[in-house]
Amino acid sequence: MTSKASTNNLVIFTLVLLWLIGSSHTKCDFEAIFNFGDSNSDTGGFWAAFPAQSGPFGMTYFKKPVGRATDGRLIVDFLAQALGLPFLSPYLQSIGSDYTHGANYATLASTVLLPNTSLFVTGISPFSLAIQLNQMKQFKTKVNEVHEQGSKLPSPDIFGKSLYTFYIGQNDFTSNLAAIGIGGVQQYLPQVVSQIAATIKELYNLGGRTFLVLNLAPVGCYPSFLVELPHNSSDIDEFGCLVSYNDAVVKYNNMLKESLRQTRESLSDASVIYVDTHAVLLDLFQHPTSHGLKYGTRACCGYGGSDYNFNPKVYCGNSRVINGSKVTATACDDPYNYVSWDGVHATEAANKLTTFAILNGSYSDPPFPFQEHCDLQPIG
Repeated sequence: MTSKASTNNLVIFTLVLLWLIGSSHTKCDFEAIFNFGDSNSDTGGFWAAFPAQSGPFGMTYFKKPVGRATDGRLIVDFLAQALGLPFLSPYLQSIGSDYTHGANYATLASTVLLPNTSLFVTGISPFSLAIQLNQMKQFKTKVNEVHEQGSKLPSPDIFGKSLYTFYIGQNDFTSNLAAIGIGGVQQYLPQVVSQIAATIKELYNLGGRTFLVLNLAPVGCYPSFLVELPHNSSDIDEFGCLVSYNDAVVKYNNMLKESLRQTRESLSDASVIYVDTHAVLLDLFQHPTSHGLKYGTRACCGYGGSDYNFNPKVYCGNSRVINGSKVTATACDDPYNYVSWDGVHATEAANKLTTFAILNGSYSDPPFPFQEHCDLQPIG
């Protein structure tokens, strides 16, 4: 008779074996990722164009700055790993890039709408979504023209077998809040939503069939906005977040969700997926300890010693003289305990938890469980 201990060992061995079998190959419907976004998904595009990034960025995973606005990996990095793909090379990085499995057009401070128009008090980046789309069109043209073995470009049939991800819109919402208020910003948000939908349709015409659109995060919980945006104590909820700003985000997200539903109906053979990352991040900010974290509305990397550890005069990693003394915004020793990295962006820990929710599919509309499309790889 087999002992209970032996049976347990056999079960454990079988589970490990099955996991190894499942992770030893990378069968997946998606052979590439093409990403459009801002600093939340920029894997080095901005810093390739304007080299200047220094530590402590990248300290957790890469152990050096690698053009990401966090301490480690972004959601797009985790998605690539889970699908068995390499990290995405920035489209603007001319040295050392490999585009055989996609490209990343995201750059820090990018907006959906064109900057420096009448809609914007502040135009903050030249790489708007329209520019990123044009870069994608140019990329496809080059692939069709020059693809050959060893060219570090994908095969021309890649575009129908790729995942197209969007994580953009935050700067459209936040860049003008202080100047024109929520009411002013809300006037042009319908155009933001329309531009995202129009971009999906253009990518569909280029061959794209699967589109993953992440909604807007709860910016009212971000340390930087809690410090900088005008508000009174009655606007702070029980979790320390700004009610009016988060309510405005919810209205935008509902508008985006409806627009994507209409887009989905017009593209009957495409998957247009709305991802409620807002719900995931809001829960992390409100209940960090429930997810193995400690701090919600406090930045890991910053200066000031306040509840938020954020001072707009001295940003993460920088030094300057304040009141006659030189001060530096340094990083905490335990970013894995924080939701917010620098007051504006999420930590690797928060990005990983958000990615798990995306892969599960339960935060997607319609539901999109990735395990039905790919043999998911570990993202530890």
